Amino acid sequence: MSGPFELDDSEAYQRWRDAKLVRAITDIHQLVVEIDDPTALTAAEHAALRDRCQRSNMAIYATRRAMSEPDIKALGTQFGLQRLDANWLADDLGITRITVCSKDGQRQAYIPYTNRPIKWHTDGYYNPPERQIRAMVLHCAHDAAQGGENRLLDHEIAYLLLREADPEHICALSAPDAMTIPERTDEHGVARPAQTGPVFSVDDAGHLHMRYTARTRSIEWKDDDATRAAVKALEHLLESDSPHIFRTRLSPGMGLLCNNVLHDRAAFTDAPTAHQRLLYRARYLERITLPQTAR
Repeated sequence: MSGPFELDDSEAYQRWRDAKLVRAITDIHQLVVEIDDPTALTAAEHAALRDRCQRSNMAIYATRRAMSEPDIKALGTQFGLQRLDANWLADDLGITRITVCSKDGQRQAYIPYTNRPIKWHTDGYYNPPERQIRAMVLHCAHDAAQGGENRLLDHEIAYLLLREADPEHICALSAPDAMTIPERTDEHGVARPAQTGPVFSVDDAGHLHMRYTARTRSIEWKDDDATRAAVKALEHLLESDSPHIFRTRLSPGMGLLCNNVLHDRAAFTDAPTAHQRLLYRARYLERITLPQTAR
């Protein structure tokens, strides 16, 4: 299959690359779209969010209305998002409350439910291929007293910059055995089997998917020079001052709508007498529905 993400199709790649860079957003303020009712977007609001996602695979919305889990699900539905990844810590709708759970033995074992920093990753990097996370809504109900900032990077831009640096990086990170997430066990045995797969892959519709975590524990990279060089190049990119890396702190009423872009989270501190930091996370098995563009 030919296309911009095939290393032997340089013409398609150059066309895609040029169009991507021309349209890419590099000002965080241009990602933000103010909306009124998230459950019933106006045509203009929907078009504005769709435009940001088409250009940078993400948009940030801001609303003054309080949002509940059903509201978040209704927002996703308007972009063709239907199949929620109902992980075992999600609620009945398949949406997860991300907050500090110091008294919850199950949750406090996982970094998202602490106030510690989370390194660069895409969501669901440990999922099997049939449950890849393609899109996500991350909504802020309450922010922290201090900290909790996010960095964001369009995974297509990460691909582009790595390929510009050295196409061999893409070759290494597209290998079917590039990265392995070892199995997770609990008192009942194997809770999640090991998952081996590529960092970059392309689905049947020609869309690029990225599976990545910057964690150093419990991650097994392919043991060869090409993979080590590619991982190092990606790590260097993620810690660079690239204008394509956004830095933001979601405030109450703000949320990220995206095609599972790269993101991280800084450590934070909750005020002892105020609401704890609370984000709602909805993870989907399909991408945001966007108009077809030439590749």
